[in-house]
Amino acid sequence: MSIISTEQEQLLTILKGARIGRALRKLGYITREQAEEAAALQLEGRKGELLGQILVSLGRCDQRAVDHALAVTKGMAYVDLDKFDISQDAINAVDARLVRMGQFAPVDVDIAARRLVIAVKDVNNFGAADNLKQMGNWRRVTVVVAPAAQVDRIIAEKYPERGGGGASALEGIGEGGAAVSVLEGRGESLDLASLEMAANDNAVVQLVQRLLLVAIEDKASDIHLEPFEDEFKVRYRIDGVLYDMHAPAKSLATALVSRVKVMSKLDIAERRLPQDGRIEFMLPTGPIDLRVAVLPTMFGESVVLRILDRSNVQLSLDKVGMAPDDLERFRTLINKPNGIVVVTGPTGSGKTTTLYAALNELNDPGVKILTAEDPVEYDVQGLIQCQVNLEQELTFAKLLRSFLRQDPDIILVGEIRDLETAQIAIQASLTGHLVLTTLHTNDAPSTILRLVDLGVETFLLTATIEAIVAQRLVRRVCVKCKEAYTPNEEQLMELALRPRDVEGKQFYRGRGKGCDFCRRSGYKGRKGLYEIMAMDDDLRELVMKQASTSVLRQEAKKRGMRTLREAGLNAIYNGETTIDEVVRETMTDE
Repeated sequence: MSIISTEQEQLLTILKGARIGRALRKLGYITREQAEEAAALQLEGRKGELLGQILVSLGRCDQRAVDHALAVTKGMAYVDLDKFDISQDAINAVDARLVRMGQFAPVDVDIAARRLVIAVKDVNNFGAADNLKQMGNWRRVTVVVAPAAQVDRIIAEKYPERGGGGASALEGIGEGGAAVSVLEGRGESLDLASLEMAANDNAVVQLVQRLLLVAIEDKASDIHLEPFEDEFKVRYRIDGVLYDMHAPAKSLATALVSRVKVMSKLDIAERRLPQDGRIEFMLPTGPIDLRVAVLPTMFGESVVLRILDRSNVQLSLDKVGMAPDDLERFRTLINKPNGIVVVTGPTGSGKTTTLYAALNELNDPGVKILTAEDPVEYDVQGLIQCQVNLEQELTFAKLLRSFLRQDPDIILVGEIRDLETAQIAIQASLTGHLVLTTLHTNDAPSTILRLVDLGVETFLLTATIEAIVAQRLVRRVCVKCKEAYTPNEEQLMELALRPRDVEGKQFYRGRGKGCDFCRRSGYKGRKGLYEIMAMDDDLRELVMKQASTSVLRQEAKKRGMRTLREAGLNAIYNGETTIDEVVRETMTDE
């Protein structure tokens, strides 16, 4: 029995693109008079409401009728899944993780022809079909709409959530068919046709699909595909730490890399030069970007996929982890009319997220904000975002020069890498703009020395720098298996503490070997540690005199600067993180 009847196909032909009132009438849910009544109300006092909402509120039809009419106006059949027996082949055709993430139900399949029919709850779930074609290599995906309760029931019954991500999630995938075996022992002598066949091998498609889905589900930030002489490793980074996944057979290495290249629209025949690409998925929770970097190595191509899940990023200053007094100070700094605020720390310390959270707060129709980034990681409505392009010689410095002719109020410079960029940022600040930027230094006071080393004059630094914010990320103790404990003297010594220093203080850690919620690590999520050095006249005088970093640090501490180590200790005493994390991410205060 076909999912879409001949009668439905005829209705789709007639009603595709029609107004919802006409569709509801043609489908027999309302009369012309009822449609005109709702339209009149919409024109008079209910302009903000949709016609379907008004009809439901008047009791003229129910939400299911509105969903049916919306579906046919979009050219999608509306089906009652209770009338069909969904085969096990259809259920098995799609990975459970993709079904749960995409919020759809597979209802019919033709494996040989690579054709699939799926039911969605929302007519605006456009990403489901695209994701299936891209990840599952389906030639044709037909989308129908079904009642939300029916789709939810199928997902709950047929695709229940099971424990065991990471390594165990990739087990049971085959080692590929004849197309993959052709690549073995060929070295560099591979032709394009062989690579394309291997990249489209069913086992390879399944493995890459599951690898990506597991990483997205576990909120990993990066996936690493690493070739070695005798093995091919897959690792992914969660909360800043790399974990091993199930290692695929070495024979699959070339096919897996080729599959990723196909998905990111890279040249699969080029295996001697680095390449950069991008894969984009659309899930109901929001878009997910994968930045792909391919690097040739001794034993094959190494691939790193950076996962940018915009729905997982907290672009709010209230949620980045600042202490209340630091948050108040930072808000004061970013609301100044001009000057430079520098956020500093190593790669992966959360600098970009902090700056985006600041811009999100400053984003207002009355303010013009321009950003120069490499690359643009998150699209934010209302910001004018520009990407550095070194191939076209579009550097931070060139972008900044152009920015000054665009009448901006606030400028974000992704990173100060050289003297030219620093000088133009200073010029922008001196001409009445607020400049937010990043730098790679160990702490706030040492940033001054770094800028002087770049060649910036000290009198310019004192005239423009308003504050320097150093930051680190530490893992949070898992809330599910959190337990109190008493650290021994050796652990306290790592923090340069003695037992009498911590009397009355409580310490926490993950219980035993952790739990399923935290993947047996004892940690779940991360929080920021911040060190804010706000400049005043005395500190500026020290900078002019080229005082040492240690002198600057001591003076800043006298003025209330909380160092990274002190911020870490507060996080430990608040039960948010552990001694090991703070020792790993911060240095002792000198």
